[in-house]
Amino acid sequence: MSLPATDQTPTRTERAILAGGCFWGLEDLLHRAKGVVATRVGYIGGEMPDPTYARHYGHAEAVEVTFDPSILTYRALLELFFQIHDPTTYEQQGSDVGPSYRSAIFYTSKAQMDIALATIAEIEASGRWPGPVVSEINPEESFWEAEPEHQKYLLRQPGGYSCHFARPTWRLDRANR
Repeated sequence: MSLPATDQTPTRTERAILAGGCFWGLEDLLHRAKGVVATRVGYIGGEMPDPTYARHYGHAEAVEVTFDPSILTYRALLELFFQIHDPTTYEQQGSDVGPSYRSAIFYTSKAQMDIALATIAEIEASGRWPGPVVSEINPEESFWEAEPEHQKYLLRQPGGYSCHFARPTWRLDRANR
């Protein structure tokens, strides 16, 4: 007797666009989160059309995350984002410096904007991060998908460069969630 196939596709998904340093490491950690359906890396927030890795001045390297909100809430996704990059360094992550590496949230709805503002307020009130959050909060703009060689880069190059890691002490208390 064979059992009927089950469809694992979520009935509803949401999108988030997050920038926090080199997109390789950010994508590598975000795509592992339970509830993430898909990720793709790209460029956002600059004026130059059709940016490329070699020419994306003004754009931030970012990750577009498609997620199942019944498994992973936007708030939980943001808490992970703030744990795996340093939102207190202006236009810098690790040794990467410049506007390409800024911390930013590009919200896709007013609800996402409100959640981002509330999450940052709680992070700052917690005193667990090393300074004030400098992450930009901007409305979604054109997201330009990066070249194929940058997609899932660290899956293909496991020893490749990344300055992203989970910081165990950079967590909000469950009572505040």
